[in-house]
Amino acid sequence: MINSTFGSFSVAFSALQASQMRLSLTGQNLANMNTPGYTRQQLDTVSLQSTTAFSSYMNTGSVSLGFGVGISGVSQIRDPYLDIQYRNQMTVANYSNTMQTSLDSLESILDETSMSGLRQAFADVQSTLTTMQDPTNALNPAYEVELRTRMKALATQFNEAARKIDEAANTEYSRLDGTNSSKNGAEETVNSLLQQIGQLNRQIKQNEVAGQNCLELKDQRNLLLDELSGYLPIEISYFRDSDHDGIDAEGNPALGEKYHLDSSGNIIGTKAWPEDLRVDLVYQDANGDPMRITLVNGSEGTGSENYGQISIGKNNDNVYEAFLGVTGAASAGSQTLPADSKPLSGGSIQASLNMLTQNGTPEGGVIRGYQYYKQQLDTLANTFVETINSINNQGQDPSKPQDLLAGNSAATIQIRDEWTAGMVGITAGKDGPTSNILDMLESMTAKHEELGNNSFSSFATGISTTLAGDSYSNQNAIRSQVVALNGIQNSRDSISGVSLDEEAANMMMYMSSYNAASRVMTTLDQMLDRLINNTGAVGR
Repeated sequence: MINSTFGSFSVAFSALQASQMRLSLTGQNLANMNTPGYTRQQLDTVSLQSTTAFSSYMNTGSVSLGFGVGISGVSQIRDPYLDIQYRNQMTVANYSNTMQTSLDSLESILDETSMSGLRQAFADVQSTLTTMQDPTNALNPAYEVELRTRMKALATQFNEAARKIDEAANTEYSRLDGTNSSKNGAEETVNSLLQQIGQLNRQIKQNEVAGQNCLELKDQRNLLLDELSGYLPIEISYFRDSDHDGIDAEGNPALGEKYHLDSSGNIIGTKAWPEDLRVDLVYQDANGDPMRITLVNGSEGTGSENYGQISIGKNNDNVYEAFLGVTGAASAGSQTLPADSKPLSGGSIQASLNMLTQNGTPEGGVIRGYQYYKQQLDTLANTFVETINSINNQGQDPSKPQDLLAGNSAATIQIRDEWTAGMVGITAGKDGPTSNILDMLESMTAKHEELGNNSFSSFATGISTTLAGDSYSNQNAIRSQVVALNGIQNSRDSISGVSLDEEAANMMMYMSSYNAASRVMTTLDQMLDRLINNTGAVGR
């Protein structure tokens, strides 16, 4: 049996169409090779079915050929698993990067390896006391003025360090809520991302329902999701809306929502209905159980009902009591983040909150943040004030205290006005004119229980050492996290990115396919010409 001539033309024509579309798609990929977020696209094709309703009447000895290639659509080449890995790693890496920014701010205040600080100020006080232990110098007013000047310089160092820590903490809070800053804070940025994702969900859904291609819009949405994952730990899922999920209002199967049914209720086809995208915030409740708040609920609801928002606040107008508020999408029930929930597992927002609210203790949070270093300075300043005043009051009338210093924290330590005015001064101890001076000098190198059995100077050094250790550990974590993130990004690019070599090879292959299909049509035309003009001529 001779195969259908025009059927062969149809097969060759479909091959030409598919090859032409593939060449056009290759050009599209190459044109967007440097477009941020662009995902490589491919042509989806199927082999056209050859079985027909009258195939049972055909000659059983003939071979039934297919009808060529059919174009079912254009799709993106993405690996959802790599997307999940990348966004999870972004959450971790951004947490560490934000922590490092905060630690760098503290290092500029407390790092004494490159500038004179508390340790040098304590050394200057000790040097003056060493000179004053000579009985002739102890009675010299000039040396007492020098000691007062050195102690005032020490108090100023404490005051400046406390002020700068508070200033750094306020800057940290500004990065969260955007106040007193020319840049958008994390609050405004995240809320804008949620709004854009929610609006894109609707736009994509409407276009896909109308049969339009929305791959570029999906690329834009994926970029926003990647950015959002740097701020909060999120989980992405896909679902069909309640009218097309195959479940009725009572929770029973509803096949008609997903399939076309005949009059008897039998499935005769699948309803093509696009999926929605859901974004959940992942957190743990007070008991440590995993919980979720839906930040973006597909295209459900109207207006702004399909996306939620976050807020940054502070109790008693105190940045050290900052907190994150989350309200989920209204169409998903407007869930809120409980106040007693555990800190989020990552993200730059949680890193900033940890640095502001945690103080390095099991009760107050194990992260050594701004409060920890400020409290360490407060402990050192208070111990120094109490020690010096206690020594200077030895052998004196308790009703007439001879305190030289005032304040009980790094921010409030200062020289008493009475000392500056000459109303009080260095006192002679009960064992001689230099007794209290000798005790003060000894206290400078003694180990104080309040300081963990450290001297003043070594405790100050320990603060800087602890900070350096925290920074070093965090930098090591960043290096390993960046390596992991880059590895995942490279894997994503190898699948979703545009490769010049690969696209050039595809172009050559598709061009060969196009030429081959054209050659088939040329050959069929020659055969048809021979059949019509050179066979069966009557009377020849």
